Amino acid sequence: MGVVNITPDSFSDGGQFLQRDAALRHAQQLIADGAHILDLGAESTRPGAQAISAQEELDRLMPVLIALRELTDIPISIDTSKPEVMQAALAIGVEMINDVRAFQLPNSTEVVRPHSELSLCVMHIQGEPQSMQNQPIYHDVVQEVQTFLQDRVDVLAVDKARLVLDPGFGFGKNLAHNLALFRALPELVALGFPVLVGVSRKRMIAELTGRDKPLERQAGSVAAAVEAVRLGAKIVRVHDVAQTHDALTVASALGAFEFNR
Repeated sequence: MGVVNITPDSFSDGGQFLQRDAALRHAQQLIADGAHILDLGAESTRPGAQAISAQEELDRLMPVLIALRELTDIPISIDTSKPEVMQAALAIGVEMINDVRAFQLPNSTEVVRPHSELSLCVMHIQGEPQSMQNQPIYHDVVQEVQTFLQDRVDVLAVDKARLVLDPGFGFGKNLAHNLALFRALPELVALGFPVLVGVSRKRMIAELTGRDKPLERQAGSVAAAVEAVRLGAKIVRVHDVAQTHDALTVASALGAFEFNR
């Protein structure tokens, strides 16, 4: 899953792809690099990010989505929590809604539930982006995240085949929490749903490698993506598609796992 941030303030590449044409060029490059799905987001959810209105999110997203839908038939995911944005994107035609709030905002479940062909990525978050990294606390992070995700699955009450689970690395979690969740990925996989892992260029990688600048975290991010797939993840959400694709291809050839190129 290649990341297309149509924002001025995303932690990794904020502002680079805010303009429609720049975002389209980036999306096309990600496809050429080997992305199987694109994840478009028009509101930053980095730690400390400020919320924006649904209209501002739509103003950023829709020109890119409309143009991209005409250019390619690659599956498109929309990274949003707002039901108004979900509804507008569905009218254009998208394959997935990727909600960091796990469809908890009012009316979001009602918007997505009737679309039987639509995939839903359900992510765990503790708190809100503005404050989620202010001393997050868990008694048992693995159990609590799994319980939350299962509860949201039950509330959504849709065909199991439509669902993808994301433990939400870095969303209200410190390094110890992230590492515990990563090592427990096989337990999450065992729940019977495809699992998405998104750790690309995140603070977790910086804390492990000492690489403070996001663009310097490429090697660590690629290593994490390969290990995530080895542990059973079906989708890795990444910024560096070409490098991740190459690493997965080599690891697959060496017998670590099967990778559908």
